[in-house]
Amino acid sequence: MEKEKGSSFTEKDISGKFLRLPVFIVLAVSVAAMYLGAMPEGIIGSLCILLPLALILDWVGGKIPILKDYLGGSPLLIIFVGAGLVYLGVFPKGSLGIFSAFMKDSGTNFLNFFICSLVTGAIFGINSKMLIQAGLRYAVPLLGCVALSLVVVPAIAVLLGYPWKVSILAIALPILGGGMGGGAVPMAQIVKETTGKDMISIFVPALALGNTFSIIAAALLDRLGKKFPRLTGDGQLMRNSDIASEEPEVKLTVANMVIGMAVATGFFAVGKILNHFISPVHELAMLIFAVAACKIAGIIPEYIVNACYSWYRFMLKAFTGVVLISIGIVYTNLGDLFNAITPTYVLLCASCVIAAIIGAGFGGMLVGFNFVESAITAGLCMTNMGGTGDVAVLSACNRMNLMPFARFSTSIGGGFIIFLCGVMVKFLTS
Repeated sequence: MEKEKGSSFTEKDISGKFLRLPVFIVLAVSVAAMYLGAMPEGIIGSLCILLPLALILDWVGGKIPILKDYLGGSPLLIIFVGAGLVYLGVFPKGSLGIFSAFMKDSGTNFLNFFICSLVTGAIFGINSKMLIQAGLRYAVPLLGCVALSLVVVPAIAVLLGYPWKVSILAIALPILGGGMGGGAVPMAQIVKETTGKDMISIFVPALALGNTFSIIAAALLDRLGKKFPRLTGDGQLMRNSDIASEEPEVKLTVANMVIGMAVATGFFAVGKILNHFISPVHELAMLIFAVAACKIAGIIPEYIVNACYSWYRFMLKAFTGVVLISIGIVYTNLGDLFNAITPTYVLLCASCVIAAIIGAGFGGMLVGFNFVESAITAGLCMTNMGGTGDVAVLSACNRMNLMPFARFSTSIGGGFIIFLCGVMVKFLTS
């Protein structure tokens, strides 16, 4: 890793030094302000506590073996610590109002700002040649995954006496939605704005269970391929494939940050405009559609693509922890969560993952994909926990070279699920 200009320390060294003591000093000062009733309002008051706390929890989560190896790493820890602090009454009531306003109620609306930054950069980060050459073909296993999951889950729900509409909205869609920040959170926003009901407390356990089952299934699929070699390409998705992935250049310059933020927020405005004319479809779904259409059409200059992708990487690295702990504090009710996890609920989550494997695997075979690789990328990379889940799933089956297709599933497939949620939410809650 390169050294910081004018410093004898690398970036990793500097981060490590900050996490030893300074981050605890910042957190201690902020907590003192909170309990003295002197906590600033808005973005300053929220970040002065949430950012250092998220940094500490992210480091801790990366050190816990079972958590980091089988449960997707620190995201779950960050979410549940935030929820636990509220559940135990650690935060004063006044501070909870500040955190809520920071995320959703005030002009800050950091959640939508974060989402539009991630969606724009993630979709622009997918190689346009891959979108053009593999897009239509890859759509078959993705649709197979989604279609079979949305049939199997409600069917089993009916057999078990569980409301079938709830099984789709509260279990299948969040599991298929491409992770937390880019899937469950925007879907919860859609449900909240459409019905007034907070669903994140129900989405979180579904996402966690789906991620766990996906990692286990990836290892089992690897074993299946070794036992039946005709089902696998040993890491190759397509037979005789010449599609290569080229990640956009990442440069965290001032110009790239400004351009990336301007374009991301501009696309959010495009989503609002489209939603104005087609009101049944949520603005976030329209945002995804607009970004994907522009990427496929090739009308976005390369320097803007690089800027948006650089901005996306910055936001992902800097503020994912803040958003996750805010999800725990503002959206996750542990009482509701404990009530949600029942044998029936666990079985429905498992059935969603199994259906995704079958639908994606056989759907991929129809268009010349290998069963194992198609089931992993178009199936398990839909049912895991987004980016961290992609890494965990591909690591479990020793197929990290499939990351470009995993990103395709997480970005485009997850975006399609958000779009589908926006279209179906009124029906599913009626």
